[in-house]
Amino acid sequence: MTLNHLSDPSLNPARHGFFTREHGVSEGIYAGLNCGIGSADNPALIQTNRARVAEATGLAADALLSLYQIHSADVVEVTEPQWAFERPKADAMVTKTKGIGLGILTADCAPVLFSDPDAQVIGAAHAGWKGAMSGIADNTINAMIRLGANRENISAVVGPCISQAAYEVGQEFFETFADENPDYTRFFINGKDDKMQFDLPSFVLHRLRETGIKTAAWVGECTYSTPKKFYSYRRTTHAGEPDYGRLISVIRL
Repeated sequence: MTLNHLSDPSLNPARHGFFTREHGVSEGIYAGLNCGIGSADNPALIQTNRARVAEATGLAADALLSLYQIHSADVVEVTEPQWAFERPKADAMVTKTKGIGLGILTADCAPVLFSDPDAQVIGAAHAGWKGAMSGIADNTINAMIRLGANRENISAVVGPCISQAAYEVGQEFFETFADENPDYTRFFINGKDDKMQFDLPSFVLHRLRETGIKTAAWVGECTYSTPKKFYSYRRTTHAGEPDYGRLISVIRL
C-alpha cells in the first residue's frame, strides 16, 4: 500500500517523508496511521502502522527508530539500526549510517528533517516552542557537522505543524519570548480579547536560517486545520478527547 506523505527535493537523494495519518490500521480517536508508541492505542496496531512506514521507506521494521521526546535541545548520534536499551530521552537524531530510519513523532509540534547530500549525513528533530527556543536546530546541525557535514551544504525542511491561525496563546507565553529576545515578538499577532497568535513554523525557520545552512523551508501544512490528514494535540484538547495519535516523519540514507 502506498502511504500518503509530503516530501521536498532539497532533501534528496535521502529517502524521506512527512507521513499523514491516512492509510493506517488504528481505530477510533486514533483512526489512521498512528505511530506513537507513547499513545494509549493498541500496541499491535501501532507496530503495524510503523511497519508500513518502514516498508514505504525501504527499511526493516526494527530499523525505524524514534525517541522518547522531552521538549529538549538534546541530540543523539545513531550508529546501529536498533536501540540497545530503552529509547533515548532526546529530541533529535543524526547519523551517517545507511539503513537507519530517523523517525520524529509529532501532533502539532514541528518535525524537521536535515540532509547534507555530499557528506551523506542526515538528521531529524522535534521542534516544539521550547526546543526551538533552547536550540534544537543549532544542536542538530552541530552534531551533523561533527559527523562530517558541511554547514553550507545542509538543507532543512519543516514538516506539518500547527499554524499561526490555530495557535492561540496567553500573555505569559508572549512575555516568555519577549524576555528571551525582543525581536521574537514579531512571531506574534493579536488574537481575540487579550490572546495572541504564535507563528511556530516561522519561528523554527528563523532559528534554522540563523545557523547559516544552505536552505530551510516549510511544507506549508497545518496539523490543526486538516483533521482527515493530520493528528493534532490542540484539536484533541478542544474536542475533549482523552488522547491523540502521532504523525511520523522519517529520513534515511
